[in-house]
Amino acid sequence: MSRFYSYKNASLVPYTPGEQPKALNVTKLNTNENPFPPSEKALAFAREHIRPLNLYPEIQCIDVRRKLAELHGVDADNIVLGNGSDELLNFAFMTFCDDKKQAAFPSISYGFYPVYADLNHVPYTEIPLREDFSVAPEDYFDLGKNIFIANPNAPTGLALTRAQVEEILKHNRDSVAVIDEAYVDFGGETCIPLIKDYDNLLVIQTFSKSRSMAGARLGFAAGDKALIDDLNTIKYSTNPYNVNSMTLALGLGVLLDEETTKANCRTVMDNRAYTTAALEELGFTVLPSCSNFIFTVSDRITSLELYTKLKERGVLIRRFDKAGIETWSRITIGTREQMDILLKNIREILEELP
Repeated sequence: MSRFYSYKNASLVPYTPGEQPKALNVTKLNTNENPFPPSEKALAFAREHIRPLNLYPEIQCIDVRRKLAELHGVDADNIVLGNGSDELLNFAFMTFCDDKKQAAFPSISYGFYPVYADLNHVPYTEIPLREDFSVAPEDYFDLGKNIFIANPNAPTGLALTRAQVEEILKHNRDSVAVIDEAYVDFGGETCIPLIKDYDNLLVIQTFSKSRSMAGARLGFAAGDKALIDDLNTIKYSTNPYNVNSMTLALGLGVLLDEETTKANCRTVMDNRAYTTAALEELGFTVLPSCSNFIFTVSDRITSLELYTKLKERGVLIRRFDKAGIETWSRITIGTREQMDILLKNIREILEELP
């Protein structure tokens, strides 16, 4: 770091994103992107309705908010948009957490939670997962802290039911519970309906996964109007034009083509079941996933060796050095062709082992 770097961030350890190779001739199963692009219907709508780029974006993002509100049975005032769900997660730490109201989240979960806590100088508690990698709701009862839970969780893919999340809300009436639903459309159960009954619930979703917009950066948060007003205070104090016009146009186009989104999700879930069964036949253990990835381990090959040998063959998966999951691999679910390439290479790698 330079000699000008502020002491207040001297100990900050940044989030480590997955590899993004420039070459496109790899089978890329490491960053949980959707294997299918936005539909031509959505792209055509975006081309026709994009706001002139010499003008600032529409600051209230009202058309996208209204459509999201319609889809989820809430009011537009219950929704705020962000530059990806990551920005909204950071806003939540900025808005609701401090040294008096600290944060809590699972010890194995989305790697940005401790980064955002450290960045905003928020003390936090990491709550261990159970032996089966599940989040136990009772571990979050009456904490006196704001709670951040990825549901389905990452990198495990396991999910809590809406009823389980509601139990957490009931036992933390004076704290905000942020439920990060980045992967909910692949088999999870959204908690957005609960915002009508719980003023301490904030649900955050992204367009990056099920809606094929990882490169466009769009996310939204849904919650009680007072919570959304709080987040808007931070938005308007940092970057009020945080969602660009091209992204807004495409976002609305995608929302107007929910049929494609649902069809793509069904295909991903089918491919997930197909890949899970094939890996289990090869002796792998695979956690039951409600996401667009699987979490797997083998006693025949280490995660580092599997990652290295697959990369040599042009296939990228994700592994972690974090204690407790260092033996496991996370594999994004792609097209059937991509999964067959993965499985073919894994079979060959296993055959070559001593």
